[in-house]
Amino acid sequence: MSYHLRTVKKVFSRSAFVFLFSFLVVSANAQDGKAIFNQKCATCHSLDKKLTGPALRGFEERGPWSDRKKLYAWIHNPAGFMASDSYTQGLKNEYNGVIMTGFPDLTEAQIDAIATFINTPPPPPTDNNNTPNGVKAPESDNTLLFGVLTLILAVVALTLLQVNSNLRKMSDDKEGIPAQEPVPFWRNKVYIAMGIIVLFLVGGYYTIQGAVGLGRQQNYEPEQPIYYSHKVHAGINQISCLYCHTGAQEGKQALIPSVNVCMNCHMAINTYEKGPKLVKADGTEVNGTAEIKKLYSYAGWDETAQKYTGKGKPIEWVRIHNLPDHVYFNHSQHVVVGQQQCQTCHGNITEMDEVKQFADLSMGWCINCHRTTKVQFKDNKFYSIYEKFHEDIRNKKIDSVTVEMIGGLECQKCHY
Repeated sequence: MSYHLRTVKKVFSRSAFVFLFSFLVVSANAQDGKAIFNQKCATCHSLDKKLTGPALRGFEERGPWSDRKKLYAWIHNPAGFMASDSYTQGLKNEYNGVIMTGFPDLTEAQIDAIATFINTPPPPPTDNNNTPNGVKAPESDNTLLFGVLTLILAVVALTLLQVNSNLRKMSDDKEGIPAQEPVPFWRNKVYIAMGIIVLFLVGGYYTIQGAVGLGRQQNYEPEQPIYYSHKVHAGINQISCLYCHTGAQEGKQALIPSVNVCMNCHMAINTYEKGPKLVKADGTEVNGTAEIKKLYSYAGWDETAQKYTGKGKPIEWVRIHNLPDHVYFNHSQHVVVGQQQCQTCHGNITEMDEVKQFADLSMGWCINCHRTTKVQFKDNKFYSIYEKFHEDIRNKKIDSVTVEMIGGLECQKCHY
């Protein structure tokens, strides 16, 4: 009997060890996959929403991706794999001719780790911040509470100082020491010095915070003269960003499209009927057809006669993203050479109706991006001058090069 019990214990212990080891391996792979996904894939893909590319959760149920060898071939060389695969050719047509960037540097193990992360189910939502009726409770702000506690502690401290003074006076009276006339607190040098120090620290803190935030306008979302929905145009109708913002690929400025660019489509599209409901940030519903009529007014377009009246005028769009005059930023360098997607700086623009500033565009934000973003050396002639890095990659001394390594943190790169 004892022999069988020992055998059962050994088998159970081994099974538990195998289960625990497998769980740890899967968890580690998912964690590694998350890091690689955020570094390589998150710019264009989300797990549950379409961005520049399709949502990836459940990807193995679509197309040929249940075969890992085909998945490896696609990620390593998208253009080569697409030549003989109808599913990926359909993806190219669906996303306006955009082909996924190849990642030949990813190993099969790393691709497996990404797949493990994507296939890991999301954690169930918690109800900690929900009211019984299912409505999320507003987040509490403890600033007032901390202020009241600070005030109470200050009153307690002053009271204790006064008690200490009274006790000392009573002790001096008992020992026959002549009592000194107490100095009023407004003439007490210690109190005055402490007050000055506190005011200096508080004033200095708010002055520095104000100076650091000067010109920052994260989440700035002004009302425009015409309600233009990027969600409808770039998201639902899949109009390429470069159709309107031609300068993003060719020059320093992304450029705002002229009225004629809008009229290329809206000569024919004169009503808004089949799209989703348009709503402003304050909840006010927008009449899409009326906004198209505003466009006709700016363009000087006679809808009845189907011709221009010559009375058009530019649309005075309100600028959202703005950098200080001493900062140099070139869109084409980031979009063409750096191969960055619009979403990197502008957020999920295809899901925005009224556009707001997604990032704070601070110096720290840009520097952190340069420290972590890897340079796309492959088939990029712009970086051919960095022969040492190419040689180090070939000799496997390094596996990648970041923007920081090619001078991305040098002051003169961004400042005149």
